[in-house]
Amino acid sequence: MEKVTVLGAGSWGTALAMVLSNNNNDCLLWSHREDQAQEINDHHTNKKYLPNTSLPINLKATSHFEQAIQHASIIVIAVPTKAIREVCHDMKPFLMEKKLFVHVSKGIEPDSLKRISEMLEEELPANFVDAIVVLSGPSHAEEVVLQHPTTVTVASEKMEAAVKMQDLFMNNYFRVYTNDDVVGVEIGAALKNVIALAAGIVDGLGYGDNAKAALITRGLAEITRLGISLGADASTFSGLTGMGDLIVTCTSVHSRNWRAGNMLGKGATLQTVLDEMGMVVEGVRTTKAAYQLAKKQQVDMPITEALHSVLFEGTHPKEAVDILMHRTKKHELDDYKSF
Repeated sequence: MEKVTVLGAGSWGTALAMVLSNNNNDCLLWSHREDQAQEINDHHTNKKYLPNTSLPINLKATSHFEQAIQHASIIVIAVPTKAIREVCHDMKPFLMEKKLFVHVSKGIEPDSLKRISEMLEEELPANFVDAIVVLSGPSHAEEVVLQHPTTVTVASEKMEAAVKMQDLFMNNYFRVYTNDDVVGVEIGAALKNVIALAAGIVDGLGYGDNAKAALITRGLAEITRLGISLGADASTFSGLTGMGDLIVTCTSVHSRNWRAGNMLGKGATLQTVLDEMGMVVEGVRTTKAAYQLAKKQQVDMPITEALHSVLFEGTHPKEAVDILMHRTKKHELDDYKSF
């Protein structure tokens, strides 16, 4: 049994805390809201994020940050990408010994263009970091809490840390693979949200399966191009955090990025979408970062560029699709010969 703290009591953080508790670990779930922590402790529910779900009796919650950090030698960070630096900053005064950090968020920071593991390396004191691991893959929280079969990847530059997290999370409904391609796993995880937003727009416009299948396929090609330019292994994008996560995020109503895109395709403004969602839509922020990163790396990413024009430049979604369809003709396999 391991002592583990999960920082972030949203749907995904709570679902992973359930997995850890079901595996008989001493898991403490931190929420920044005292009333939410009390609900989890008193009623074993988290109705805002996971309605109709009963949480394990042995899962405890707290709103006291110091208690959360000092509870465990393994810290799972399940907050939105934009909160990563703040959480790390707040953590520093309470770090008294080395800890293993696992992040489960999916995004890239605009302007700095840092992946989440790079942000953690910058913010956390190196002498208190045993290892950094990323957990990612096709995994809706709503299905994990029902114990539907789910498969993810854990990646780290320290393979022994990845194996340890494989053992920590894995059970009969939550299968975990290891990977040492941290760059590929993080890029695939982040950029699939961009393509999922675009897929939602396609569905919102009523364009059907043909268009969405093409979007997913071409989206994977541009994610792979960018990943390789950053040093990732091309084969990672054929795996769980590439094609796997792309499929589930682009085709499911559980995907908040797909839902946001769907509303945009039906004519809603971005601000209306964000107000109505009530949860972070990582793909919006990541689209800005991916657009910047593509320019920096000189990588052709037409879908990302088109989505950026819709989100931030006022282009109508249908016009963006028309621009994509009228691009200069080319040979399909040209994109794959360099992989």
